[in-house]
Amino acid sequence: MSQYAPTKRIHSFHPPQRTLMGPGPTEIHPRVLTTMSQPAIGYLDPVFVEMMEELKSLLRYVYQTKNPLTFPISGPGSVGMEYCFVNMVAPGDKVIVCQNGVFGGRMLENVIRAGGVPVLVEDKWGDPVDPHKLEDALKKNRDAKVVAFVHAETSTGAQSDAKALVKLAHKYDALTIVDAVTSLGQRPSGSTNGRSTPSIRPARNACRALRACRRCRFPSVSSNASRRGRTRSTAGSWT
Repeated sequence: MSQYAPTKRIHSFHPPQRTLMGPGPTEIHPRVLTTMSQPAIGYLDPVFVEMMEELKSLLRYVYQTKNPLTFPISGPGSVGMEYCFVNMVAPGDKVIVCQNGVFGGRMLENVIRAGGVPVLVEDKWGDPVDPHKLEDALKKNRDAKVVAFVHAETSTGAQSDAKALVKLAHKYDALTIVDAVTSLGQRPSGSTNGRSTPSIRPARNACRALRACRRCRFPSVSSNASRRGRTRSTAGSWT
């Protein structure tokens, strides 16, 4: 018997039935489970491409945007958050992070790891982000490239006014990264693009976001593919 073999006999895994009542993971509809058991096909298969286009159009409806760069990422919600920061924050970029819970703190970590310069706007856990505090930070940091905040902070359930915060960011010519993982499709928020930027001015901001991507150290989007409206990864959504 190999020295690397496990000490106990491994059997097929059969997870027990649980009632999941948190923000995630959540229970999966039987129809989705049935679909996931279907045969795999390649990502360049014409059937897959057609399905992806349909999925993107449905996502645009959910996000209430016409932005063609609206597409899904395969992975947990934090992958979408990291995708946005890695693509939109270049070393030295100043980023205003609004923190009122755990995931605002995760945004802060992403800024630091991307080499950005964070400016922290803090509110008490359980309180929404204060727009007045954000505007004060924007006035003091007019060179800020991005404003990042959580629409509905998963750790506390506190909902911030996404439309007002995005309007402030755009007033000072900053892009926005919004974590809407627990609010998208449930709470009205203007036009909010999941783990990405609310699309209040989609055409202009989409171009600005792409320019920001090209400045980053490790951009995950192919510039040539982006100009054709396609991406290298199966990924998030910008404006």
